[in-house]
Amino acid sequence: MGFCLLNHVAVGAAHAATLAPRGKVAIVDFDVHHGNGTQDIFWEDPSVLYVSLHQFPWYPGTGALEESGEGEGRGTTVNVPLPAGTGDGVYLQAMERIVVPTLAGFRPDLIWVSAGYDAHIRDPLAMMQMSTLGFGAVTSLLVEAAADLCEGRLLLTLEGGYDLEALAAAGSSRGGGGSRAGGRLPPSRLKPRLKLEAAPEPTLQST
Repeated sequence: MGFCLLNHVAVGAAHAATLAPRGKVAIVDFDVHHGNGTQDIFWEDPSVLYVSLHQFPWYPGTGALEESGEGEGRGTTVNVPLPAGTGDGVYLQAMERIVVPTLAGFRPDLIWVSAGYDAHIRDPLAMMQMSTLGFGAVTSLLVEAAADLCEGRLLLTLEGGYDLEALAAAGSSRGGGGSRAGGRLPPSRLKPRLKLEAAPEPTLQST
């Protein structure tokens, strides 16, 4: 269940992990849809860290906060489910408070990004509020993390994005990220506060 027949990032990351000095690859996925296939592939694999920021609840219905891997892979799946309407401010807080520290703890040889731009405010399929500048800031933070952790080894693979003009602009944007990016997003884009909550326990009702 998903949007692709061949998961290029998963295939590449699995191969890269066999060649890397420490044998560790991190996948950061900011496509608006949770990467259920990528999560499933590496669910019990400690060599690949999978971090996903996605609209939740939303198709395909996976990616709850509690989903964190099993066996030797427990803790190497990190889901950051975000509600509809989330914009630049919360995305950047999630990057700075969750994604970058998680990458630092894992210390990958390579960071591979599932770069979906369908969280853009102009995208017709989802209901998020990311701007072009916001995507540039996210990318800058990942560039910085790669420079700090793995000698700048960073790959971005294009995934979702269904407004072609927004896709082109966001996919080529970089700026306004961390301290080395030369600037920040305007304060009006940074007001919302990040708040993650566990999904409620399911209840069973007799009929």
